[in-house]
Amino acid sequence: MGELVSVITPAYNSSRFIADAIASVISQTYSNWEMVIVDDGSEDKTVEVVFAFGDPRIRCISHPVRLGAAEARNTALREAHGRWVAFLDSDDMWEPTKLERQLRFMEDNGYAFSYTPYLEMNADKCPTGRMVFGPKHIGKCGMYAYCWPGCLTVMYDTRLTGIVQTRNLDITDDYAIWLKVVSVTTCHLLNEPLARHRVVPGSLSDRSYSYKIGWHYRLFRQAEGMGVLTSVLFTAANICFGTIKKLFYIRRG
Repeated sequence: MGELVSVITPAYNSSRFIADAIASVISQTYSNWEMVIVDDGSEDKTVEVVFAFGDPRIRCISHPVRLGAAEARNTALREAHGRWVAFLDSDDMWEPTKLERQLRFMEDNGYAFSYTPYLEMNADKCPTGRMVFGPKHIGKCGMYAYCWPGCLTVMYDTRLTGIVQTRNLDITDDYAIWLKVVSVTTCHLLNEPLARHRVVPGSLSDRSYSYKIGWHYRLFRQAEGMGVLTSVLFTAANICFGTIKKLFYIRRG
């Protein structure tokens, strides 16, 4: 049996979809995992859905009030016990071989940070026909230029990174994590679509890119401590490379 993988899942009012996410982890061909779910002050039956699974590998931690996705991930990362950390949002899903294939890819090549393509699906799990991926290798400059990895596809080695914590930045909190990890190691693409991202109307991932621009500036200015000009330049780079991603890193059909 390989080393423990900690699956990090923040949840807020996720009772509609979180059962699919949990089931996709339970179905993994790699069985040495723990799933750390942090319920961020949900007002629905999210916690009840989680506990209904009764799997001892699943831990649910509750925030009494909503603190935001970044703080939920921070809590989960502090509570994680695994050498390897992987991320799965409460409305997304993994293919059954995701952990097995990605761990083998990283161990065989000596990589400490990786991601994969993902397929998009709608609220009813029907494929949209889009696959999203990115560059084969992403160094520090490449990651600052654009947030290439989808959160649901990332895995890294905590022996190299330690416990990663970020500021509460709402929709760019996962990007803030990748910037910290890429400061110590390069990110590598396993070019197999091993995850499925659910696009739900009105969700954060469904927001226009123009809506997210201000959050990227806030990430560089506040979380990374950059000056105004540098923050503007990196935000502009994100706009440019966002266009490049649409042209070259999204496949349809």
